[in-house]
Formats: sequence, structure tokens, C-alpha cells
Amino acid sequence: MSQKETLKKVIRYIRKYGFFLVCSLVLAAVTVALTLYVPILVGDAIDQIIGPGDVDFAEIRAILWKIGIAVLITMAAQWIMNVCNNKITYCVVRDIRDEAFQKIQSLPLSYIDSHSYGEVVSRVIADVDQFADGLLMGFTQLFTGVITILGTLLFMVSVNVGITLVVVLITPVSLLVAAFIAKRTYEMFKLQSETRGEQTALVEEILGSQKVVQAFGYEKDAQERFDEINERLRSCSLRGIFFSSITNPATRFVNSLVYAGVGITGAVFAIRGGISVGQLSCFLSYANQYTKPFNEISGVVTELQNALACAGRIFELMEEKPQVPDADDAVVLQEADGSVQMEDVYFSYVPDQKLIEGFDLSVKPGQRVAIVGPTGCGKTTLINLLMRFYDVNSGTIRVSGHDIRKIVRNSLRANYGMVLQETWLRQGTIRENIVMGKPDATEDEVIQAAKASHAHSFIKRLPNGYDTVIGEDGGSLSQGQKQLLCIARVMLCLPPMLILDEATSSIDTRTELRIQKAFSNMMTGRTSFIVAHRLSTIQEADVILVMKDGHIIEQGDHEELLKKNGFYATLYNSQFAV
Repeated sequence: MSQKETLKKVIRYIRKYGFFLVCSLVLAAVTVALTLYVPILVGDAIDQIIGPGDVDFAEIRAILWKIGIAVLITMAAQWIMNVCNNKITYCVVRDIRDEAFQKIQSLPLSYIDSHSYGEVVSRVIADVDQFADGLLMGFTQLFTGVITILGTLLFMVSVNVGITLVVVLITPVSLLVAAFIAKRTYEMFKLQSETRGEQTALVEEILGSQKVVQAFGYEKDAQERFDEINERLRSCSLRGIFFSSITNPATRFVNSLVYAGVGITGAVFAIRGGISVGQLSCFLSYANQYTKPFNEISGVVTELQNALACAGRIFELMEEKPQVPDADDAVVLQEADGSVQMEDVYFSYVPDQKLIEGFDLSVKPGQRVAIVGPTGCGKTTLINLLMRFYDVNSGTIRVSGHDIRKIVRNSLRANYGMVLQETWLRQGTIRENIVMGKPDATEDEVIQAAKASHAHSFIKRLPNGYDTVIGEDGGSLSQGQKQLLCIARVMLCLPPMLILDEATSSIDTRTELRIQKAFSNMMTGRTSFIVAHRLSTIQEADVILVMKDGHIIEQGDHEELLKKNGFYATLYNSQFAV
């Protein structure tokens, strides 16, 4: 995304707070006007000192009162202006973060799967923080600086046109230098932001897998990967800082030329009687005030380059194509009857790599369908298609006679209860995690669901029972305990269809047998899809689908498949071979 496009989007967000922006500009103008008015008063005071014994103290006293009032008003205006600038900045940042988070919720699962979590987090957190810093500095110093430059020129013109002309002729040199440097600074800061996101992704990856890293002695390789990224970050940061650091000295040099030009020209005019000593003093003060904003603006421009580079990455995320919206004629699936049909389904994650081809399946209401097969055969992909996390490339999937592309997504997924091998728990109490799918559940319902999942016993041993607060992703709970809570969550909701994807993989054998019995009771009258590697857990399934390379190669119940002595029999016997 170009810098110009990014700037346009930033302005669009700022427009919402036009009132505060106008207030900030007005107050900046007041601050500058009073700041520029003070040197005139000081010059007038100097002109009241004519010579020894010839000083108009009364007039000087009156001028000092004016200076004091001007300073007080300036202080108040600056304070209110900063309040307005803070309001604009952090409201804009809040809006961008909200919109970015909403965007993440609407992104297709394919985007989440193809980007590291750390890189996405870096955009929403770190990049937005950098953008906020640059925006705040821009509001605080840029407006005031520009108005100061313009106001100073007007005041100088009112005093002496000739000297003002000298200032105007030297000014473009400073602008050209700043523009030259700013262009290169933006490129470096953009690369810096991208590399920072890459670094964040790596740190999150390693921290999330620290046990595996240490178990396999991967620390040295991880360190080498981090050092390589860190070195690239150092290089681009150093170049960005180098270009940004030469801005201030360059503008200061030009500013010194302006001050020298004013001093020499003003002295000539004063000697010839063109201006008074007080006016020369006023002019020299204006020269300082005129050049000072250039130094500040040069620093602001550098920060703005960084801010815009970060904003560009955020807007790139926010402009990603969302998941296909629900069709206009989409129906709300109230209570599914449990029938599922898949007709000539084709799907692949990557166009060149075929996965599921010509897949057909008909599931009657209340059937228990087990899906088995070697790793990578398409079991989990089938679940993703049923839940419509991905849309089929071609073919049709029907639930209760409706094409799932013509069903509102939330209503479709509400009819499924899903327990995955990968557990997810939110930060909060045990009770809050269980009632996630049914917030209005009673205490008795929660306890009964926990007992059915055999989670009640370990919950009661926790410090505060069901009110025990757990951290993100379960905190100190074991993997098996976290999985039991996820099972309890589903048992509380009791939706018309169930998906169990290695739902008991982290649970001990004794507890698994008890849960399987609870599952059997729960699945009565409900359509169930069971993905399992342990074939002993699916012997009671009505239909067992044996998948290989995206196709159903065998189909039937446990006894039928054993009699066929095919691929399923081989898998089963391999698990129970003595």
C-alpha cells in the first residue's frame, strides 16, 4: 500500500472527530499568535529605553502586564489543545483496533491458517502503538509548527518586507532536504515494521513450543533463526534511524543560514535607519521562532514516516478479502433433523495438490458415522467442510435438505457440538468456560454436565471449585483436564449433531471408557461424526467410513469391514496385534 493511500485512510478516520480537530487548529493558532505577539511587546519595551535616565517605566510596566496575560492564555490554550490531540489520537487508534479485530473475526480460515499468529498480533498491537505515537506527535507539533511558520512570515512582513524576502528565499532549501530524506526514511521504516512482525511470530512460535524445543535440543537452531531476523531488524532500523537522524542537522544548518541572513540584513537596515533596534530584536526573535518549527517538523516527519508504514500494514490486514458473506436468501437453521448429504464434493487447500475428489456421503438422522484412515487422508478436512470453515470447490453439502451455502453460518454451526483434539479455554472461571455455549444454564445443569464428562471430581478439588479462575488456554490444568472441560461444554448444550475429532486423545484409558459410555448416551438420536485413530472407540458406530487419499475406499459397520478383510481390517489388526 502506497504512502498516499495510507494517508487518505488515516484522514478518513480522523474526520469522525472533526470538532476536536477544529478546536486543536484554533487553539494552535491562538498559541502561535500570542507567542509571536510577545516579541513585538518585548521590542516595544526595548524602544522605551531611550538612554541613561530616559526610560518610560510606566509604559514598560504596562507592557509587562500584557506579556504576563499573553503567557497565561498561551499556557491554557496549549493544555486544552493537548487534551484535544490526545482525544483524537486515542479515539482513532481505538477505532482502528476495533475494526482490525472485527476484520480478524470475518477473515476466512484459509487466511488464519496461512499466516502466523505472531505476525497478525504484531500488526494489531505493536504497529498500532507505533502509529499512535507518530500520530500524537504529528498533532502536537505539526499543526503548531506549520501555523508558527505562516504566522511568523505574516508578522515579519508587517515589520519589514525586505528582510522577510531573505527568509523566504532560503526556506525552500530546508524543505527540499527534508523531502529527500523523508522518502528514504519511509522505505526503511516499512521494512522495519515487516521484520518486527516476523520476529514477533518467531518468538510466539518458540515460546508456545518450548517443551518440544528443549526436548529435541532445538535451542541452538532457534537462536540462529532469531539472530538472523534480529540482524535484519538491526540493519533496516539502523538505516532508517540514520536517514531520520540527518534530517535535524540538515535543517539546523539551513536555519542557521536564515538566522545569519536576518541578522546581517537587519543590521544593515538598522544602520541606515530603516528599522529601530527594538524591531531588529523582534526580527531576530522571529527568525528563531521561524526556524525552530523546521527542526520540530523534521522530527515529526520522521515519526510520521514510521507511523504511516505501520498504518499501511494494519490497513493491508483490514483490506483482506473477508469470508464469503451469507447469501441474501440464506435460511436460519433452527433445529436440524440430522440428515447430511455430500454430493460429488471436490476440495483442495492448494489448487495444484488434490485432496478430496468426487466425495459422496449420505447420513441419516441419528446415525453415528466414524471416519478413519491414515494421516493426511482428509478426515479433518471433511469436518472443516461440514462446519463450513472452508467452502467446497465444487459439489454440494446438504444439512436437513438445505445447501449449507444457503444457510446462515452461525445457525449452521449452532447445530453442531464440537470437541476437538486441540482444546481452547478462555481466561475466566471454570463455570464460564463450561456455559460458553449456553450462558443461561442453571447451576444444576452445569454440575450434571461436568459429572457426565467426569470433570466434576477434579473441579471440586480446585481452590474455588467452579469459581476457580484459570488463565489463558487453561493455565495450570493438564491437557486431559482441559479436554474434559471441553466435553462438559458440549454435554451442556446437547446440539442435534455432534463432531468428535479425537475427543478423548489426551484422557487416560479408564476415564475414556466412562466418557465413551456418556458419549453413547449423548449420541442417542443425534447424528454424530467421530474421527478417531483408536479403532476400539468406534466399534459401535452405525457406519464406518474408511478414507484414503480423499476417497471413501470402504464403508460399513465394524463387523462387516472385518469380514471384508480389507484396509480397515489391516488397520484394526495392527492396533491389536500381539
